[in-house]
Amino acid sequence: MYTPHMVKSTTFSLKIEPFDVYTSRYEKWFEDHKAVYQSELEAIRFILPQFKRGLEIGVGTGRFSQSFGIQDGIDPARNALRLAWTRKIKAIQGISEALPYTDNSFDLVLIVTTICFVDPVASLKEAFRVLKPSGSIVIGFIDRNSTLGRSYKERRGANPFYASAKFYGVDEVVEFLSRNGFVNMTFAQTIYKRLEEIKEAEPVKQGYGEGSFVVVYARKPQFPSTITL
Repeated sequence: MYTPHMVKSTTFSLKIEPFDVYTSRYEKWFEDHKAVYQSELEAIRFILPQFKRGLEIGVGTGRFSQSFGIQDGIDPARNALRLAWTRKIKAIQGISEALPYTDNSFDLVLIVTTICFVDPVASLKEAFRVLKPSGSIVIGFIDRNSTLGRSYKERRGANPFYASAKFYGVDEVVEFLSRNGFVNMTFAQTIYKRLEEIKEAEPVKQGYGEGSFVVVYARKPQFPSTITL
């Protein structure tokens, strides 16, 4: 049985309190929006490469890692991590801007609906560091310029999870990836309706600009150059 390891830190850039206080509410969202969750899973699966060792940054309760067979995860929210442990994820407490892993450790880094809570440039710099040469990063996020993205931004004061979130458009996420040396980007998208209207999984399409949930794949080069930010 995996014994969880806790990394202490006095500075978490991720606003963790809602995820610690409202963990059960967070989990209930997935039960109440099963078709939306399935749509997100299918969009990620559409673009996810094969891998041997993967890491999810912002693993939360472990739902996405469990679905894709990712064994390692990191998150600052202790109560969320307790649920991830029950899903057999080797999740530790820590932050994305200072990953407690050695260089070139993983074939895959997955980040789902987390980029809006962290310092994206610092976090992707760390993701680049812990990826092996030719390793892959997959980021799933709500496009700020989409219907859902605009709705979340307008109503985020009423949502404890998104009150402190900073949403990004696809072009911005591409810029963050490029600045950190990632290449070969491809995209998938889903979720075209309002959440309450979605009763079955939405179709997945290549590209972006129509769907509110966008997934971007990028790769660390085999021989990465030195990145100066």
